Amino acid sequence: MLYWRLSSFYLIYFTSLGVLLPYWGLYLHSLGFDAQTIGQLVAIPMATKIIAPTLWSWIADRTGEHVRLIRLGSIGALFCFLGVFYVEHFLAFVTVMIGFSFFWNACIPQMEVTTLAHLGEKKHQYTRIRLWGSIGFIITVTTTGYLLDKYGVYLVPYLLASTFALIFIASFTVPAPPEHTLANTTATTHKADSVIFWQLLKRRPVIVLIIAFFLMQASHTPYYTFFTLHLEENHYSREIIGYLWALSVAAEVIVFWGMHHLLRHFQLKTLLILCFALAAIRWLVVGYYAELMIVIVFSQLLHAASFGLYHGVAVQFMHHYFIGNTSSRGQALYSGLGYGAGGAMGTWLSGYSWSFLGAQISFTLAALLCIIAMILCAWGLEEIKTGKNKLT
Repeated sequence: MLYWRLSSFYLIYFTSLGVLLPYWGLYLHSLGFDAQTIGQLVAIPMATKIIAPTLWSWIADRTGEHVRLIRLGSIGALFCFLGVFYVEHFLAFVTVMIGFSFFWNACIPQMEVTTLAHLGEKKHQYTRIRLWGSIGFIITVTTTGYLLDKYGVYLVPYLLASTFALIFIASFTVPAPPEHTLANTTATTHKADSVIFWQLLKRRPVIVLIIAFFLMQASHTPYYTFFTLHLEENHYSREIIGYLWALSVAAEVIVFWGMHHLLRHFQLKTLLILCFALAAIRWLVVGYYAELMIVIVFSQLLHAASFGLYHGVAVQFMHHYFIGNTSSRGQALYSGLGYGAGGAMGTWLSGYSWSFLGAQISFTLAALLCIIAMILCAWGLEEIKTGKNKLT
């Protein structure tokens, strides 16, 4: 029962990403925004991740109210997003997107902490719960592609609003973490936790991880922002594009299902380096061979490594270093500086590189970021094997 209560939230939450990631840029393009402006608007949800998860996690670590914050975030995101139906101009879109994403970004870091708290010593099974989020993504990305081909891109905001309403409903199925895992709220403990947190931030492996997370997410931004447009320019239908997005996440699901075996037999450092190497290959083939369906299929299968394996390893790394009352801030750090800062900076710059340098150079730069991160990880990370849960 616990498995399904946790899994169902991931399933519903990631249905929203199945619409937002592949089709939001397409919707903005239909409104007449150019590539630079689309890059700026798509960067907003990522930019708010720099601040929002940290603020929400600061509250969560002091109150222990992780589940209530998930509910607050989901209802706040829904009401703010409804403003999309009443705005037309760039600055109005900016305002709505800031409000929506500030609340939306509260949910997942708290859900990660809640899930890991329930799993306890079985945290290597996290990916078997998280994979349901990928299944939710597959369902919506394929059905949305079909619906947009049949009825038009104007459906995108209506579909998104519907998924946000479902997220709020699903938040009431999430069980609170076991009582012994809740934050200690004394002032003395808060001060001690803050000291520990800042000491961890000074450790070389943690610094390397933060930089690597930043680079990996930045490398994904040409893909997340312009992949659909890139394929349309190479004469793929929206329905086929939806299937290709779904294929990538199907590969991710397979990795999530079997990842606990990988985590038990391989060092986290080795797995992370492999993720960066395969991500670099992925961006190069997308940039230079988009007209070849078989190559695009291959590149989408590499999503298993560039996101699926990478995300599972990243969560394990952060859970290894940030424990107890620092756990929520650790996950927020991964979300904020990786997905937030890396995503926002990468999306903003990819809008310009796409406009002035084109698809091939944009994806080449993305591959270069992965190569830099790979070298950095090989130099600066410790060997950690989750099966033993200690440094080796």
